[in-house]
Amino acid sequence: MAGTDHTKADLAAALPEGPAIVLVQPQLAENVGSVARAMANFGLTDLRVVQGRADVRSETAIAFSAGADYVLAQAQVFDTLEEAVADLTLLFATTARERGQAKPVDAPDAAAGRLVAHGAGGGRAGVLFGRERTGLDNDEVALASRVVTFPVNPAYASLNLAQAVLLVGYEWFKAATGGAPAFAMPPRSPEASQAEAIAFYRHLEGELDEAGFFRSADKRASMVRNLRNMIHRMEPTKQDLQTLHGVVTALVEGRPGPEGRTRNVLKPLKDEGQG
Repeated sequence: MAGTDHTKADLAAALPEGPAIVLVQPQLAENVGSVARAMANFGLTDLRVVQGRADVRSETAIAFSAGADYVLAQAQVFDTLEEAVADLTLLFATTARERGQAKPVDAPDAAAGRLVAHGAGGGRAGVLFGRERTGLDNDEVALASRVVTFPVNPAYASLNLAQAVLLVGYEWFKAATGGAPAFAMPPRSPEASQAEAIAFYRHLEGELDEAGFFRSADKRASMVRNLRNMIHRMEPTKQDLQTLHGVVTALVEGRPGPEGRTRNVLKPLKDEGQG
């Protein structure tokens, strides 16, 4: 699949241990599989499921995990929520509603910072996610130390289970790794010097003169400025200008025909206003 690179497994193994993801009575195997995929995206492996109707290791769950079936294979299934969280020393509950409980509420980035710091101090943390249709009940929220909620449209705050896990995983991964991009593009060619830019302008403008592009002598100066400003806005590199030199040369020389090479005639711009 696009974006999957098994040669980087060693880098993934070097990630700090992330929080446990605890699903309370999930109803659909499709959602459990999608949760596993979201966890794998951000290096989370500890999946705990409080028994619901969904079969954690069903063919449907495995299919929806999209290659993250190893998360499902090592998932733990518990009969009660108390058993699932017994070893955790910091527990967040996810909810979109105010529950009337005197409990600290964190945004996802703040919660992620606490999760990372807690893990670095040797603690074991987890995040609770409720049922697809009704979420967590008040007693389940009461088991958590803190609440994490997402800044979403208040008129439509319902998130798919895997989406919610994805948001938590993303914020945790960003906090744990510093949030650097996963890859970098090859370095650009060095910026072109003014001398190189001027040389290209002379090449281009000379050929445009030859082709009769500047039909109005009175407007030639403003059109030249427009062209130069257009190229300046590109912030061309040395390689860019070399390519543009080649483009102009190819257009001027034309293509081979019955009588050899013919010169292309460049058409003037319709809009000759100033840039």
